[in-house]
Amino acid sequence: MQIRDWPPTERPREKLLQFGSGALSEAELLAIWLRHGPAGMSALDLARALLGRFGSLRGVLAAERHVLCRERGVGPVRWAELQAALELVRRHHLERLQSGPVLASPRAARDYLIARLRDRDHEVFCCLFLDSRHRLIACEELFRGTVDGASVHPREVVKQALARNAAALILAHNHPSGVAEPSQADEIITARLRDALALVEIRLLDHLVVGDGNCTSLAERGLV
Repeated sequence: MQIRDWPPTERPREKLLQFGSGALSEAELLAIWLRHGPAGMSALDLARALLGRFGSLRGVLAAERHVLCRERGVGPVRWAELQAALELVRRHHLERLQSGPVLASPRAARDYLIARLRDRDHEVFCCLFLDSRHRLIACEELFRGTVDGASVHPREVVKQALARNAAALILAHNHPSGVAEPSQADEIITARLRDALALVEIRLLDHLVVGDGNCTSLAERGLV
């Protein structure tokens, strides 16, 4: 039986319209994205199968293209639609971050960085370039590494900050292990970058380490 043949109160789309998205299960939300399943399966059946295959909603959303597209009922078009939806979420967080001084909304900064970095399988080092009022000029990924670490070059960070006429910076990088605990290497590079930026009168405000859905501030630990 297809979802369209179910009673209206049991159809995911109708439930969302009546009760809001919070009333739906993860499988029902995925079913709305999928719209329909392959022959012999409803969209909800397919959604439940994907959740079982990948272990969680995050597992489905973070699956690589070639992996997800191997699943019956999922192809390049649906993968592209999913990526577009995820990018909308990231840009929503970015808009919140751009609406005022970054330091006035630390939750928005953390939400954006978590959405951008948490599911990377390698380390990515980002810089948030801020003006004199601590408003966001740009957020750029400057360095990428392996799951073992990224090589960060202070000269390049200073160069990019000067090019954007930044007055202050917030640094961020992810730990693919999911553990947001700063390493000794993180503390060392933070000190090097702080000192290099100070030579050109640019303040380093914080260095955030992104883990599995959480974020650790080196400034809050007195390490900046």
